[in-house]
Amino acid sequence: MLTAKAKYGLKALAHLATLQPGETTQAIEIAEAHNIPKKFLDAILSDLRNAGIVFSKKGPGGGYMLARSPNDIEIGQVIRTIDGPLAPIACASRTAYRPCRDCKSVRSCTVRLMMTKVRDAMSEVLDRLTVADMVAAGGGGDNPVHLKRRPARATVG
Repeated sequence: MLTAKAKYGLKALAHLATLQPGETTQAIEIAEAHNIPKKFLDAILSDLRNAGIVFSKKGPGGGYMLARSPNDIEIGQVIRTIDGPLAPIACASRTAYRPCRDCKSVRSCTVRLMMTKVRDAMSEVLDRLTVADMVAAGGGGDNPVHLKRRPARATVG
């Protein structure tokens, strides 16, 4: 399940995607527009800044903006940045693999094999969708971004 932290991060990115190129907005404006606790949003925006997804500008006229086009920010990357691996259990993760203590055979564990398929399906969808897609699905706001569909990528098991 998507955490509140990731949901708020996606809402913040959708908000930023509707800004004019080069335009910034304050975190308080995002927080108020989307009913997000300001301190929580500050931590989320810090994670997104550290990952190179948003850019922050200090001083007069400062604030936050997307670090690259909304067409180039994959939803999967955002969720991994905020919540960590997409896999529903650690033994099915590509990046944070940990075997289960109760598993006798990792290779033949039916639960792990099924959850690996779940992870692959989630990755297939989330890595194809972008912030631009998300904004367009919601009607685009007052300043819709231009959509460019990403082709499906081959998944590695």
